[in-house]
Amino acid sequence: MPAAPFTRIPSVREQRGDLVLAAVMFVGAVLSAALSTVAEIYGDTRAEPWTALVYAVAVTAPLAVRRRWPAPVAVAISLAYFLAITFQVPEIYVGNIAMFVSLYTVGAWMNNRRAAMIVRVSIIVGMFVWLIITMYRQAIEEADKAEVAAGLLSPYLAFMLIQLLLNVLYFGGAYYFGERSWHAAQERAVLEQRTAELEKEREVTAAQAVALDRVRIARELHDVVAHHVSVMGVQAGAARLVIDQDPEKSKSILTGIEASARDAIHELRQLLETLRTPGGETTDVASTVTLDDIRSLVEASTEAGLPTHYVVIGEPVPVPSIVAVNLYRIAQESLTNARRHAGVGATADVRVRYDDDGVEVEIVNTGRAVAVLRPGLGQLGMRERAAASGGTLDVAPRAAGGLRVRARVPLTGDGSQTEPTAPTETLIETSTTS
Repeated sequence: MPAAPFTRIPSVREQRGDLVLAAVMFVGAVLSAALSTVAEIYGDTRAEPWTALVYAVAVTAPLAVRRRWPAPVAVAISLAYFLAITFQVPEIYVGNIAMFVSLYTVGAWMNNRRAAMIVRVSIIVGMFVWLIITMYRQAIEEADKAEVAAGLLSPYLAFMLIQLLLNVLYFGGAYYFGERSWHAAQERAVLEQRTAELEKEREVTAAQAVALDRVRIARELHDVVAHHVSVMGVQAGAARLVIDQDPEKSKSILTGIEASARDAIHELRQLLETLRTPGGETTDVASTVTLDDIRSLVEASTEAGLPTHYVVIGEPVPVPSIVAVNLYRIAQESLTNARRHAGVGATADVRVRYDDDGVEVEIVNTGRAVAVLRPGLGQLGMRERAAASGGTLDVAPRAAGGLRVRARVPLTGDGSQTEPTAPTETLIETSTTS
């Protein structure tokens, strides 16, 4: 979307400043006219003194609105100045200042830049044409004087050249400083706009960071609470069923519930400590879990009533801690879902596979057939974890019943990883009974 064209609009304070300027210039013009009359400027050919008062009003009053209507003000002051010089009104100094200010204002405040250039060039060219004509007439009148014809650079010619040079500096300065003021204001406006945009971006970034933290906290709480509460729920149900027939078995199950509760409290405490740490990440950066700790998930799953196999394929290599944590949580969530939804008699397999390109964790469970996957917080959390590690996640129902969850994360060789050997399948643990 293209940026809006730059425009200058005078503030109320600036407009009040113009009124003050006009008043000060009027007082100066009256004093200048009085002193010029006393000093007999223009000699006997000067106009009546009252014309100086009229001229003072004509040349200073428009300055009160110079920023709002710069072009009409410049034209009005230029005409007043031209008439005053032509009729030899006894005031020349304040009029020069007023015209300089008006030309400067056209360059500094007129938003139509093409019109601003035309107005200034027209006034400057008109003044120079009038100046040259006046100089030519005076030269003709003085041609019979000896000092004009004597030498290549007579005193009169030198005086005319000084007048010409002063006018060049006068009008050139008004044009230049007006342009500089306009460009400086334009650059300042661009800078202010960029500052405002950066402030908005900072606010958006801060809001996104807060939202991201909330998502991370929700994901961590879901993973920790859902897993342990699910295990405790299954174990409590099993204990209720066998409490009368097998008290010893019930005690064993209750011991498992107690252990799951302690684990849940420990992980929640770790999460809260991480959140309370200044500048701490809300992920499991402070956690010490590794891919090897998936073995404990398998054991807990088997004890909770879902017989689970654990297999490592390939030569294990060092894995970044954040990747290990995310894959661990994906395996945890997958086993929790299997216990909750697979039904009685279901089993699960957990495979951790290392190859030349990365590491993969696959969780396959048998059980009830799944016709349509229902998106939920668990799947969303797993996908976010896989994406955060730079990997992919595939969740698909199996034709024979149950689900297959496969998370794969590419690993780049940085010297810290050992060269993987040809894939070999090693059965670490096989458990077929609950």
